[in-house]
Amino acid sequence: MTMIGSVSDVGGAGREAGPPFVWRAMEPDDLGDVHAIGERVHPGYPERIEVFAERLRLYPAGCLVLEREEEMAGYVVSHPWHPMMPPRLDSLVVAMPTFPATFYIHDLALLPAARGSGAGGRAVAHLVDHAAAIGLADLSLVAVNASVPFWERQAFAVVDDARLAASLRSYDADARFMIRQLGAVSRD
Repeated sequence: MTMIGSVSDVGGAGREAGPPFVWRAMEPDDLGDVHAIGERVHPGYPERIEVFAERLRLYPAGCLVLEREEEMAGYVVSHPWHPMMPPRLDSLVVAMPTFPATFYIHDLALLPAARGSGAGGRAVAHLVDHAAAIGLADLSLVAVNASVPFWERQAFAVVDDARLAASLRSYDADARFMIRQLGAVSRD
């Protein structure tokens, strides 16, 4: 099992430091828990378990789960993709592009216990390094659930472009397409 990195829970108002959260490679046996976390974290954006299974099958290097003491606390699903063409919500992509131009973060979901621990930023840093290693110039995503401020802290910027309208409609009126150019620096 490949460990991506760990981050200890940050103590704060009413929170005690605990064992570290650890990112590891997602495995097919994780898909039931991943789907359940997705339904809990993103109830307004349902996706079939087949969507997660397909992404894991097509690009396992972009699929990670977050654990603490072997209990899943989140996941990230990502893959190389076409620029300015985010997949529609709950859609299968069939294949990875032959000549990708962006690294697409399909979903980053953390249960409440993992939020504020730094695990989200650590996952983004790992994905930035991965995108650079495979020769891509940027990362992109669709921000939902009022997550734009988190992504802005990770050096992503909102892109307004009419070409995105059809894909974003599959989410909701508040969904925002965002891009991070490699070389941009995130703020903790």
